[in-house]
Amino acid sequence: MEWMQRAASTAEQRLAQAGVQLTLGGEPTFVPDQPEGPEWTVAADGPTKLKLARAMAAAIQSRTWQGSTLLYCTGKRYEGEVNPRWAVRLVTGLDGAPIAAWPESGSGRSAEPLQPHQAQAWLHALGRALGTGLEPLLLQDPRQPDNHVWAVPLTWAEGGWLASPWPLAPDRRQLGLAPGPAGLRLPLEHFPADVPCQVLTLEISQDQWSLFLPPLERQPTEALLQAISSLALQPEWGSPLEPPLFSGVLPVDAFSGWQVLGLTADPGVLEINLPVCHSWDHYRHWLELLEEAAASVGLRTWRQRADGGQQGTGGGNHLLWGGPNLIQHPFFKRPAWLVGILRYFQHHPSLSYLFCGDGIGPSSQAPRADEALGSLVDLELAYRVLETAAAGDQRQLIGETLRHLHADRSGNNHRCEVSFDKFWSPDTPGGCQGLIEFRAIESLPRSDWTAAIALLWSCLAAALLDPVLRPTRLKDWGASLHDRMLLPSQLWSDLEAVLIDLANAGLVLEAEPFRQIWEWRFPVLLHWLDPATGAQLHVRHALETWPLICDTPREGGTTSRFVDASLRRFEVSVNQPFRQHFSLSLQERHLPLPDSIQPLAVRWRAHRLYPCLHPGIPPEQLLRIAVEPRDPAGGLRSRAWQLNPEGMACQDIPLGTEIPSIASSQPPGRAAWSCPWHADGSCTLDLRLAQVERSAS
Repeated sequence: MEWMQRAASTAEQRLAQAGVQLTLGGEPTFVPDQPEGPEWTVAADGPTKLKLARAMAAAIQSRTWQGSTLLYCTGKRYEGEVNPRWAVRLVTGLDGAPIAAWPESGSGRSAEPLQPHQAQAWLHALGRALGTGLEPLLLQDPRQPDNHVWAVPLTWAEGGWLASPWPLAPDRRQLGLAPGPAGLRLPLEHFPADVPCQVLTLEISQDQWSLFLPPLERQPTEALLQAISSLALQPEWGSPLEPPLFSGVLPVDAFSGWQVLGLTADPGVLEINLPVCHSWDHYRHWLELLEEAAASVGLRTWRQRADGGQQGTGGGNHLLWGGPNLIQHPFFKRPAWLVGILRYFQHHPSLSYLFCGDGIGPSSQAPRADEALGSLVDLELAYRVLETAAAGDQRQLIGETLRHLHADRSGNNHRCEVSFDKFWSPDTPGGCQGLIEFRAIESLPRSDWTAAIALLWSCLAAALLDPVLRPTRLKDWGASLHDRMLLPSQLWSDLEAVLIDLANAGLVLEAEPFRQIWEWRFPVLLHWLDPATGAQLHVRHALETWPLICDTPREGGTTSRFVDASLRRFEVSVNQPFRQHFSLSLQERHLPLPDSIQPLAVRWRAHRLYPCLHPGIPPEQLLRIAVEPRDPAGGLRSRAWQLNPEGMACQDIPLGTEIPSIASSQPPGRAAWSCPWHADGSCTLDLRLAQVERSAS
């Protein structure tokens, strides 16, 4: 869209004028069109995920980075999981040119994998290309006895390649039993102590061949890949060689000379880690490319709800800010600008809640810093210290100050709405990348929606370069943060205020894509219109924080923390003709009508699954909403609806139908809901309280 390009150009010009180069990164998540198996619900890995990851990588290669190298790597290892997770990475040069393109045969002959009887000759040919004699060691694979595996100690030292023998006793020449590439299952406990532990592993199975690269720095890895690709068309193989499956460890200095795109196994989803994007347009291009590639292999960025609606994948779609390098990093010398951005986000809950998934609040994967701390004192102190920091590079002060405060209640600084765990933390792996991660963004069904959110973030970064626009202190939201500010109407009003701030700063963003996201994010459960009076009623899905419950033992002796996800909430809104002509009731009791000052929401319990909070409070199985004319003699009709147990749809029911409900069984004379929640400023009627009151009476 032209207006998006204009806004992005204006924002980037302002950043450039201030000497700022802000890079973007992202982590969109994908699921199959027909997700089956635990790897698409709760597990990180399963039988279909790696196959789909490789298919997705091939679809990306067919659209960009032709000739790039696909490398299977080990990923993170988490407590309770036997093996590290995998990460498939596409790598290419900074200019997009391949590191070592696999040559194409012009003879018309089809490519074939390397055969076992050719392995020794191929390894010797590789040694000649590297200028050293390789000494392969044949190993046995007890998991797959028909496979053929050779281990070749190989290292780079002082500008040349060095090969070494591995004098291993015959009874020890076998791989470990763990799953994965042969290079991860070598008997390295018996490797010579005086030789660098770097091994090239050749593995040939019935229908493919694989190479596990030794752990090397980037430039030697490039030279090795180029030597391997140079052998593909040698006539001694009979037919051209098809590319092997590469695996190994990503060089520690990979990002200094490569572009890297990752496809990683995450619980329930396939996560894509975008390469560094140096402009918003570059970021948008990648989103569109991934959307197209995913559709071609049966993946998408949303799930289907049981009622037929859509929701995010549940795996997030995090946005990352960084710099072109650690010397030109935009935030290291500008801590006051960073604090201004953080304060502005704290002042606008729509930036925390409008674009995220249903899991929100202190127990979520992305709690706000003020939610997790429960007090603003330490956060305010930290921000003031950074605002008054001395001139110069303050990366260490920023990292050490914010990583302890931008964390969840357990101290996990990865689980936070604005996470600094990859900013500057020298004592953690990958902790010094200068990255700021915005985690309260969920996957969306359209790439242009995700691009609009990134544009909003970039425009805020540009606008807040002006100190006049930065809040001077944090806002104490109190109970309203989890009450009023979780309602759709209030979140939209707050986002409108953000868009007005940007427009006043000369950064005009059209509201339409954000309104579309809002409509998708908060679906209408019930819309009723009376043509005679113009009266309208909307019941819309609203957000609800889910409480954390205590440790629960799991199989294997570990414990897991659960949230009680049984609570649901909806918001009721009506127009002025409705207030004039109709009244509203819930469970046979009148509800006060909401207005622009005092909105109205209803919270109830949808189910009671083990483990849960308050097991003594049963779920509210059937909710009945009714509209009745204020003047029964005026010819207007009554209507009633029943909300389904999950609270995602309403259906018509005849008035007078008996609906069993604990909350509806009230003492005589109480024909309307009392409004203590209005007296204390709260907007939400909690039906659980009505159940307890009924039991007490």
